[in-house]
Amino acid sequence: MHINEVRARAKALGLNGVGKMRRADIILQIQQAENNTPCFGSEQRKDCPYETCCWRGDCLQI
Repeated sequence: MHINEVRARAKALGLNGVGKMRRADIILQIQQAENNTPCFGSEQRKDCPYETCCWRGDCLQI
């Protein structure tokens, strides 16, 4: 997902102050706001159990 799409999703969730944040940090904020495990880019990605996560493809490429 492109950074502008990530920012738009964050804005739709009411998250403020994401304009200058790194993409990965915004995604972590989105995951928390959606009551999901904030794990994007973490070591957990090696054995990721969240097959339906919309960030999974991007996360596994890191």
